Amino acid sequence: MQFADRLAPLQTNVFADMDRAKTQARHTGQTIIDLSLGSSDLPTAPAVLDTISKALYDTSTHGYSLFQSTLPFRQTAAAWYTRKFGVPVDPETEVLLLIGSQEGTAHLPLALLNPGDFALLTDPGYPSHTGGVHLASGQFYTMPLLAENDFLPQFDEIPPAVLAQSRMMVLSYPHNPTTGYASLDFWREAVAFCQAHDLALVHDFPYGDVTYTGEPAPSVLQADRDKTVSIEFYSMSKSYNMGGFRVGYAIGNAELIKALRQVKAVIDFNQYPGIVRGAIAALSGSQEGVQQTVNTFRQRRDAFVEAMAKVGWHIPKPDATQYLWVKLPEPWAQDSINFCVQLVEATGIALAPGRGFGKHGEGYVRIALVQPPDVLATAVQKIHHFINR
Repeated sequence: MQFADRLAPLQTNVFADMDRAKTQARHTGQTIIDLSLGSSDLPTAPAVLDTISKALYDTSTHGYSLFQSTLPFRQTAAAWYTRKFGVPVDPETEVLLLIGSQEGTAHLPLALLNPGDFALLTDPGYPSHTGGVHLASGQFYTMPLLAENDFLPQFDEIPPAVLAQSRMMVLSYPHNPTTGYASLDFWREAVAFCQAHDLALVHDFPYGDVTYTGEPAPSVLQADRDKTVSIEFYSMSKSYNMGGFRVGYAIGNAELIKALRQVKAVIDFNQYPGIVRGAIAALSGSQEGVQQTVNTFRQRRDAFVEAMAKVGWHIPKPDATQYLWVKLPEPWAQDSINFCVQLVEATGIALAPGRGFGKHGEGYVRIALVQPPDVLATAVQKIHHFINR
């Protein structure tokens, strides 16, 4: 049987590769402490669960959910954005419900790229960003995110020939995996650059609430209030611990929303309406649970960094996200994949190799703080013993 050439670049994926390594380690008797996925271990709020539970017995929720039926959610999301960022949003034309924000970042290239067109992506970056470009038969130019530049791209280093063929730029701050943070001034620069070069500015924004500065991260729409070039993807997974419910949405430029809606219409309907009601309850209800989630991850960040320092491994404290982006010591400084595979085989500790997020991620590992403090303490000891065998 023959398959399309576009599958070739999709044969490896950092999460799938580590899943195989974890499975093999279980077969040898290891107990896995999984710090490789950013899947929160914290519970979804009871008010959200109660709303979803009650919807199960409402037979009107048992059928297909098309675009018009999502209006209550779109109105809630628009109101939430206006409250949070002071940006007016039209729920009819500037919001689109998604089955997780990853659906949006993976499908938008199908609406923007003709074969051979360029997308400007970050390296390291989230795998679905490159995957969507491959599926659209596009090319991508990667903008290196380096520690000396605070993990921010340098727009003036993009070759003019690439810019002439580019149709979109994908950014994501607070950044996964590097934990980099972008100021509102940076977003003004990014918006101006994309306006000057006729680029769609795509912002993947799942970690906007998970910040330790006392303020939410800036939205790109605060720098592009008229939504001239920008579209932002927000997820319920991180702020509201709803990863398994797969709720996200796109918000921004009406033409980009319409184009993404056209792609979505031929691929799927929407998720179960009861889940959408739960998302409405999350956005419109008390936000104390969001702050509790942030406080929990702050405590875990501090405890993990301090425990690693005690065993001689000094890690900078990030200002955002539920991750640590950790530079590997010798002899693993250029071999993050083998480090992670051997670590899980020997200890059961699963981390995400930086190389899986791009070539400029080599030499790092991403640690997701998705376990209780006592489990994280055990992980620190096992990592220390592995390195010093």
